[in-house]
Amino acid sequence: MSCHPRSRILLNTPQIELWPADLLRARGSRDARLLARATWVLRRKRDGRYLAAAVPEGLVTLLPGWRRDTRADEALDLLDADAPYASAQPAPLLRIDDLQTRLDALGLDGDAYAARTGLPMVAEPAWLAFAGRDRYRRPLWLTQAAARAWAHMREAARRDGVVLEAVSGYRSHDYQLGIFERKRARGLDLDAILAVNAAPGFSEHHAGTALDISAPDEPAAETSFEATPAFAWLERHAGLHGFGMSYPRDNPHGIVYEPWHWNHRPA
Repeated sequence: MSCHPRSRILLNTPQIELWPADLLRARGSRDARLLARATWVLRRKRDGRYLAAAVPEGLVTLLPGWRRDTRADEALDLLDADAPYASAQPAPLLRIDDLQTRLDALGLDGDAYAARTGLPMVAEPAWLAFAGRDRYRRPLWLTQAAARAWAHMREAARRDGVVLEAVSGYRSHDYQLGIFERKRARGLDLDAILAVNAAPGFSEHHAGTALDISAPDEPAAETSFEATPAFAWLERHAGLHGFGMSYPRDNPHGIVYEPWHWNHRPA
């Protein structure tokens, strides 16, 4: 296994993520012993389960049968690769050919949704850069360009006496599907969910370029954020760092006003 996390990156396949082991929390004593020795951990995207850990002597299974239940070959190939990840070039994009099948299970016609909202289908990057931690101490993943811009913007705000907190960054298709499934299980109908969440496959978070931003002591993802000094600072300065607010009031996509959602669009 020649692929090592020389820099803090997340390697991505349609069903499995490869995490640097030292960024993951142990879920028991066995996990703790393995993570202490591992380079990578294979993590299933749909539920976050740890599948296997790459240690010096080989691959140790953490979830029996995981190779049968997921497309394991792509993740295993990454472990054996010696590709120049985290290069100056943007990451290639993963295919999205099986997304419509999953949208069908939600009763959502992707083509009709795209036509109605004007939102494009968004592919996931094949790798993402570690951009620090969010307010909940979770690793924050973004494209390399967005991670660099976020670091510069947060530091510029700090110099002006403003603290910016990341609430979330990259989210996979599987994660977004889980949001919909959980809300459907609570009895919400599809239209109600779509008013506040982009359909799976159509969120800017999938691209690793979007950030939900808040400020200390401010609740996450609430319109009250617009009354904070942090929001005022973003309105004046975010564009200088390549960030723009995606969903202002009365936006053409039919998404509710989200003063917390900012997307990086490199020049």
